[in-house]
Amino acid sequence: MHNYLYETDVTILRYFTIYGPAGRPDMSIFRFIKWIDEGKPVEIFGDGRQSRDFTYIDDITEGTIRALRPVGYEIINLGNNHPNELRYALELIEKYLGKKANIIYKPFHKADLKATCADIKKAKEILDWQPKVSLKEGIKRTVNWHKENRSWLKDIVI
Repeated sequence: MHNYLYETDVTILRYFTIYGPAGRPDMSIFRFIKWIDEGKPVEIFGDGRQSRDFTYIDDITEGTIRALRPVGYEIINLGNNHPNELRYALELIEKYLGKKANIIYKPFHKADLKATCADIKKAKEILDWQPKVSLKEGIKRTVNWHKENRSWLKDIVI
C-alpha cells in the first residue's frame, strides 16, 4: 500500500537458512560444528532426513546488496534453491573437522518443517542473482573459520 500511495521502493527479502563464518550460535551449522569439535553430543530432532535450503552468507550478502536497486514493490527469496538433508551437512562437518559426531536422535518436533526450499526465480530475473557457494564448499569454509577461531569460540555457550 505504501508503495502504491507514495511511489516508494519496497523490496522484502526472505532469507533461507543462512550459515557461514561468524554465524549465529543458535543456528544448526554453528552448533553442529562446535559440538562435534568439542566432542559433545549433537541433538537431531527426527531422523536427520529433513532438508534445509542452506545458503552461504556471501551469497546472501551479494543478493542483499543487489536488492538495494529500485525495483518497485517485490518480495524476493534468497536461498540456495537446492535443499540438503541435515545428515549430509553433518557428514561434511565430520569430514572437514576430522571428527565423528556423537548423534542423539530425538522425536521430530511437531512445529518443525520436513523441508525448506527457496523459489529464487524472482532473484534471478529481477536482481540477476543466484547462489554460487555449494554446501560442500560453504561447510569447508565455515569449519576452517571455526578452527582458526577456537580460542574465543570455546567461550560461546549454546
